[in-house]
Amino acid sequence: MPVKNRFAELLPEITAWRRDLHEHPEILFETHRTSAVVAEKLKQFGCDEIVTGIGRTGVVGVINGKTNTSGKVIGLRADMDALPIHEQTGLEYKSKTDGAMHACGHDGHTAMLLGAAKYLSETRNFDGKVVVIFQPAEEGGGGGREMCEDGMMDRWGIQEVYGMHNWPGRPIGSFAIRTGAFFAATDQFDITIEGKGGHAAKPHETVDSTLVAAHVVTALQSIVSRNADPVDQIVVSVTSIESSSKAFNVIAQRVHLKGTVRTMSKEMRALAETRLAAIAEGTAAAFGARADVTYHKGYPVMVNSEEQTEFAADVAKSVSGDCEEAPLVMGGEDFAYMLEERPGAYILVGNGDTASVHHPEYNFSDEAIPAGCSWWAEIVEKRMPAA
Repeated sequence: MPVKNRFAELLPEITAWRRDLHEHPEILFETHRTSAVVAEKLKQFGCDEIVTGIGRTGVVGVINGKTNTSGKVIGLRADMDALPIHEQTGLEYKSKTDGAMHACGHDGHTAMLLGAAKYLSETRNFDGKVVVIFQPAEEGGGGGREMCEDGMMDRWGIQEVYGMHNWPGRPIGSFAIRTGAFFAATDQFDITIEGKGGHAAKPHETVDSTLVAAHVVTALQSIVSRNADPVDQIVVSVTSIESSSKAFNVIAQRVHLKGTVRTMSKEMRALAETRLAAIAEGTAAAFGARADVTYHKGYPVMVNSEEQTEFAADVAKSVSGDCEEAPLVMGGEDFAYMLEERPGAYILVGNGDTASVHHPEYNFSDEAIPAGCSWWAEIVEKRMPAA
């Protein structure tokens, strides 16, 4: 694999950074130690500007090239936060924080971008400016949105932005990407069914909210099977059913349903929201009950720009020799907010035959570090070649 020799030399050092981050996971916006470590390393590297507190606990570093005749500014983004999971890897550097774990590889993403930042600060073999972005709260907190709302893109004049995620099941250091919609919009819903409770031996005197909820759960699947175009991607999942009664002889007054909707277009997202409310309310009314529906919009669809995706794929091929077309992913990714503000691309790098992300036995593969670092560095050097 023709990775940059410098990253092979730096691998032990970057691995040590990654494992230190793995030992000290932090959740959502509480990435205080991680952010401090990142800022200190950027300072050691000699970055031209370092700003903390963007998007609450995000960190931004600026690296100027040897020249800047092009006026180009490229953003490179890594996420820093961990997940509320009890680690079960048994590693010597396993999490020291009970109930928190880097189960998605953000420790690896942060370490790889730090490695690229060190190299770019040393060489500065490009014509323009690089903005390295270290983001908190990707796992449900919308840290990418917060950084954009803090004016990050305009403040540093970022013109394009690139991101990366490790991918278990792909060969270590290999790449995959796709143009257009890539990761799904991730919405959530709460439905409360209000019936009339009573004794289980006298169902005729009740409006059975549990029965109504069962019909609602079944009917919601008609959004996928009968409302959506069969070629469109959509998932509607009811993931929690909770009754107000725990007794075997009581018909509950109330049942609460929770779930998620995943879509790949704005049009399908809007349709799903409208139909979910109509089906829940209409089904409940048919049984003499009431359904109160709350729809929570989460991350938008993450859409890769065509030109930047083609370029990112070419860079990946130069690093690993190939870049496959990635599948659609019904999971969410809040890099979507940055791609709504600027053109750019998001790529997958292989993590090998490991446990899947968000699994208590998952671990980032340090062998992927040279490829990931090389891709980021090559994005800069090829997009902004030295004058």
